[in-house]
Amino acid sequence: MIAILDYDAGNLKSVEKALGFLGEESIITRDRREVAKADKLILPGVGSFGAAMRQLKKYEIDKMLKEAAEDGKPLLGICLGLQLLFDGSEECPDEEGLHLLGGRILKIPAKEGLKIPHIGWNSLQFSQNGRLFQDADPQTYVYFVHSYYLKADDPEIVTASTHASVESGSLFACQFHPEKSGAAGLRILANFAGIQGGNG
Repeated sequence: MIAILDYDAGNLKSVEKALGFLGEESIITRDRREVAKADKLILPGVGSFGAAMRQLKKYEIDKMLKEAAEDGKPLLGICLGLQLLFDGSEECPDEEGLHLLGGRILKIPAKEGLKIPHIGWNSLQFSQNGRLFQDADPQTYVYFVHSYYLKADDPEIVTASTHASVESGSLFACQFHPEKSGAAGLRILANFAGIQGGNG
């Protein structure tokens, strides 16, 4: 069972639908008992970093995520969910992130010919052999909607550029939306569903 964490940050039903298409059982929840029973967790999300962190604390999902990380339970952050796993964001400098991974979220710098927010399909270039990308094409195209990007403390955790995906132990995250990325995104979600958890 995969728990899709509900902290009022949207983008839940499309993740649930994609998992259902793959034949994976999932539940949208913020209930501590259901989260504890789940084999894996997905933290989706769109919106403001600060507002999202306040919602995670309100529902005590921040504590559930830290417990899951300590237990080695596989966790996938999507879009804003990736950003929240890190130390903080330029978007809301006074709001600390979850500190599950080291790094900060920075505003994509303005550049001629570059539209912010970055919306649309873009290719990934794989810098590490990440488990989410097993059997993926060398240049997989996926769907992005974001104005911020990750500057990770440890470049070794970055599995696809432009810092679009990370992996560290049982923690996985992608800045793009696999649930909106067609067959390539379904392959990524299927790979996550197949990952075994636990520290044992």
